Amino acid sequence: MGHGASRLRRLVREVAKFGAVGGAGVLVNLLVFNLVRHVTDLQVVRASVIATVVAIIFNYVGFRYFTYRDRDKSGRTREMTLFLLFSAVGLVIENGVLYAATYGFGWNTPLQNNIFKFVGIGIGTLFRFWSYRTWVFRALPARTTASDTGSTVDQERNKQRVP
Repeated sequence: MGHGASRLRRLVREVAKFGAVGGAGVLVNLLVFNLVRHVTDLQVVRASVIATVVAIIFNYVGFRYFTYRDRDKSGRTREMTLFLLFSAVGLVIENGVLYAATYGFGWNTPLQNNIFKFVGIGIGTLFRFWSYRTWVFRALPARTTASDTGSTVDQERNKQRVP
């Protein structure tokens, strides 16, 4: 099997892990959103922003310690700063969709709020996946992850150990 196939397998695994954390984050987001809407009289977009912030915190922990646990851990301040920056852009995208639906089109029933919250999450997630994997959780240089991939570098290293 060629290098392209192994890269595709790694990408599929990454998307699956991102999806698992992200899916749990969507549930956290929607649960907190509906809980805040139920127990407070906050406006819909304010309740949504609170829910998004809770989900961002949940997702950071999941991405750092599950999805991207093998990625470069040096520069945590930079990582956290970029994560928060791109998460804030995702928050604006996600809640902008809800805001436009609610205040631009007057779609303000609980069902419509949840539908457009979900649509906003979906659009925001596409942006987040791209930005997190490109800028936040950068891959380690190939030589340090060679043992994970079973590359020829690793095979050469093993040959040197055998007498």
